[in-house]
Amino acid sequence: MPEFDAIADRRTVTLKGGGELSLSWAAVTHRGMRRELNQDAVLADYPLFIVADGMGGHLGGEIASASAVDRLGDLVRDGRINPKSIEKALSRAVKDIIAHPEATDDGTGTTVTGIFLETTGVEPTWVTLNIGDSRVYLLRDGTLAQVTTDHSVVQELIASGRLSPEEAENHPYGNVITRAVGPSESVHPDYIRLDVLDGDRFVICSDGLTKELTDFGIRHFLLENEDPQVAIEQMMQACLDNGGRDNISIVVVDVRRPGTRPPDLTDDDTDTAERGSARRPQASVSGASSPEADSAS
Repeated sequence: MPEFDAIADRRTVTLKGGGELSLSWAAVTHRGMRRELNQDAVLADYPLFIVADGMGGHLGGEIASASAVDRLGDLVRDGRINPKSIEKALSRAVKDIIAHPEATDDGTGTTVTGIFLETTGVEPTWVTLNIGDSRVYLLRDGTLAQVTTDHSVVQELIASGRLSPEEAENHPYGNVITRAVGPSESVHPDYIRLDVLDGDRFVICSDGLTKELTDFGIRHFLLENEDPQVAIEQMMQACLDNGGRDNISIVVVDVRRPGTRPPDLTDDDTDTAERGSARRPQASVSGASSPEADSAS
């Protein structure tokens, strides 16, 4: 039996434009095989799904991730999820971190990555948010795509053409991120808006998952396991079997929306699906101050 406990839940959402949306999800976090503490934290509470990967000496990382998740959890209880409220919550989390007597490391901070469902318009949309190098993946019609872009030194080197993805896997600066929620950092996430389509599966994870499983491996476990709880348990066990070098957090969210169909795959998409590599889905990218992000409020 696995040495970890997953949580799972489901929700049926009545849409403003008519019809229903069925969501089911599961979440799990584990300290891994080599770390003494688990500095990750997860939030899986409709309509907001978050992974936070803390960093900092002593208890700093654990305090930072817990502060971010607690403040975002307050938004769920208040029923107000939008970019402005998210950034206010993260600013409060930074104040919590600064005020905590055991968060003494200047490098204390946390990633914050996830998705929320926006249902105030005629058509629902997903909004992804990201600070740091935790990730959101989307499995759509058999193709796995990394939706978020890492805020990391390695990603900047890849984007500039100075490093290949293969070289990045073992780069000495692989753990150095360029943006985090912390005392000296910005709390403005990147946002991406996505259509809500039947059959979509989201994976939200800390880098403890991607250190142990390739994109092909993640896709394999999603395709082999329809139940999100079984999928995350199998992925977690594989990570631990592969060494579990870091804290590991995984959230899987499944979407059932009768009457909608994913777009047909192009030839390029088919090749990508067969390789199991990540391909960014079509989406609108917006910052917190842009009209698209504001429309989520």
